[in-house]
Parts: sequence; C-alpha cells; structure tokens
Amino acid sequence: MNIEHHVSDALLMRYAAGGLGEAWSLAIATHAALCPICRDAIAQAEAVGGALVDEIEPAPMAECAFNDIMVLLDAEDAPAPVQKPMKQTISGGVALPEPLRSYVQSGDAIQNADLPWQRLGLGAYHIPIAMSDRSAAARLLRIPAGRPVPEHGHGGLELTLVLSGAFTDGEAHFGAGDIQEADEALTHQPHAVAGEDCICLAVPAAPLRFSSPIVRLMQPLLKI
Repeated sequence: MNIEHHVSDALLMRYAAGGLGEAWSLAIATHAALCPICRDAIAQAEAVGGALVDEIEPAPMAECAFNDIMVLLDAEDAPAPVQKPMKQTISGGVALPEPLRSYVQSGDAIQNADLPWQRLGLGAYHIPIAMSDRSAAARLLRIPAGRPVPEHGHGGLELTLVLSGAFTDGEAHFGAGDIQEADEALTHQPHAVAGEDCICLAVPAAPLRFSSPIVRLMQPLLKI
C-alpha cells in the first residue's frame, strides 16, 4: 500500500492529546492502522505529551480527596459510562482495519453486495455509522467507478479516508489508505477512478454545501 496523503501535524497532535471527538478519532485511528508513518508520528506526540506531564510540579491534595472521588464513583446518580456503538453484522471480502471494523461488522471482512448500503442517487450509496458522540457524523461512502461526486463545499473540516478503489480531486490522486482533509475554503468535485468502486470513510463537521439546486433540494432526505 503506497500511502501519499497523511493526517496533518495539527490533527495528529490533537488526536494524541485526546482532544478530538469520536468520529474524528475513528478516521485518524483507522488511517494510522494502515499508515506506519502516522503511527510513528502519533507515538512520538504521545511520548512528548507524557514527558511534559512528568515535568509538571505536583500540587498538594486534601487528605480526604481519594475517598471523595471514590464516593462520587460509587454514587447512584453517577453518569453511566458511554457505550460503544453496536456492531452491524456483515461479512465477506474487502478487509476493514480496526477500529473501523468493530463499528461496522462482526466478521473478518466485508463484501459490497452484503453491506446494507442505502441509495444516495446517481449510483452512489452510503452507510451511516452510529456514534456515541454526535458532534460529527461518520459514514461509509461507495462511489461508482468512473463517476464524480456532485460539486460541493464544506461547512467545516471533512476527513475522507479511502478504504478501497481511488478518487482524483483536481490533480491529486487518493488511493487506499490515503486521507484527505477538506475545509471551508475548498469547493471541489472528487471523481472515482475507473475500474473499481471507491469506498471511503467520510467524517464531515457539517452538512455539505452542494452547488446543484437539485441536490440541495434532496439533501434533507439524504441527510448528508
């Protein structure tokens, strides 16, 4: 796998520090599972963060602090822990790396025909992925080989991780393992490469801003 497009340093630092929401973390962790360069960068960032914590001067605590914390943890009205989204049972042929696999399947691999794809129109399909943290959405996208995505802009950051197939965006080529960061400044029309459907994990901060009036009319129904 020849990965050319990586997560930016700023996002990697936020991820390593635990400062990203669930959907963003899912995209970056899945990319890192495929990308040794970003795995190493995350490990280095975590090491730096750990060294900084070690240098912090300890602050004195009250003698009863530990008991107070244990009482809070045992309290009946303590908030319930966040539960991991339930797995969707699918099986088959295209391998999904962890942690994404645990979010969308129970078997070792998936096959396009077995996935519960929902039609988006123009031959495209998607599968929304349940998130405990609803600050951002996540979905699998399947773009037909050789077909473009409708031209659109963004209301914030969007991460798109290619899992199989490939797409082009202008002169840039994104193949399996590549991740694209798009923001409000970008209006574009990615195009799936001929020969194989492009399957991606997409995490947008806000609904897309489609250029086509027809697509905008359909957008509330499609929930994208």
